[in-house]
Amino acid sequence: MKAKVHITLKNGVLDPQGKAVQHALGSLGFAGVNDVRQGKYIELDLAESDPAKAREAVEQMCRQLLANTVIENYSIELV
Repeated sequence: MKAKVHITLKNGVLDPQGKAVQHALGSLGFAGVNDVRQGKYIELDLAESDPAKAREAVEQMCRQLLANTVIENYSIELV
């Protein structure tokens, strides 16, 4: 089973990388980009076949290592 994890900064948390990308896009002539928020994408290949157990394991991974839950949100998709 695969788990796809999307990690993004919470609203209100400054995103200097996003601002740098927004500025660079403007410099390249891409007008109309009002805001850019950057995040992380992590794909995990799990040996677990039970979706409930897999989701719980990935939740623990996110809380303990993959995401800084003080400033980041995460979403999990199992496929």
